[in-house]
Amino acid sequence: GAQPLSSGLSGAEVAQRMLRHYGIYDVQIVAGHGFLSDHYNPMTKTVSLSPEIYQGRSVMAAAVAAHECGHAVQHNVGYSMLQFRSAMVPVVQVATTVQQYLPFLAFGFAGFMNSPIVLLILVLAFGATALFSTVTLPVEFDASHRALVWLDQTGFAKGAEYEGAKDALKWAAMTYLVAALSSIAVFLFFLLRLLASQRDE
Repeated sequence: GAQPLSSGLSGAEVAQRMLRHYGIYDVQIVAGHGFLSDHYNPMTKTVSLSPEIYQGRSVMAAAVAAHECGHAVQHNVGYSMLQFRSAMVPVVQVATTVQQYLPFLAFGFAGFMNSPIVLLILVLAFGATALFSTVTLPVEFDASHRALVWLDQTGFAKGAEYEGAKDALKWAAMTYLVAALSSIAVFLFFLLRLLASQRDE
């Protein structure tokens, strides 16, 4: 991951070359702020790379930059999972707001959290988040796959460099997998509470 890239290209330069390779000229590559702030915004068609990735000349910088461009390629070819995930964003924003504020109300009202209506709202909110996290997995895995295929075919990462890029993206994918599993667990927790409240009636 931290090993230097033999081509000497920065993450931003790798990103630029990958976009050009796929004939994408309407996506901007910008330097973002903060550690691990790398992302692709389909609304603004912007690949934002954190300073260490944008300026970095390591295998990891190349891998992460190519991964984010993988999302731009997905958008360009109309990859269905990315479209579905983008369509879910407004729903998830509402669901996140519900998750933040509804449990706090429970402290003010006795028995509030055992109300079937409240439990149903929480099940729907956490269900939306769990679905979003699950849909994120194929989107992220596919972007990494596109990045690795491009790095390999173009020769930007060969041999040990390719293995390093593969490792860097594998560990990034694991964080998405953990997030998906934890959001599914929370959803199941509230679903079981809802079902138990129905049985108690």
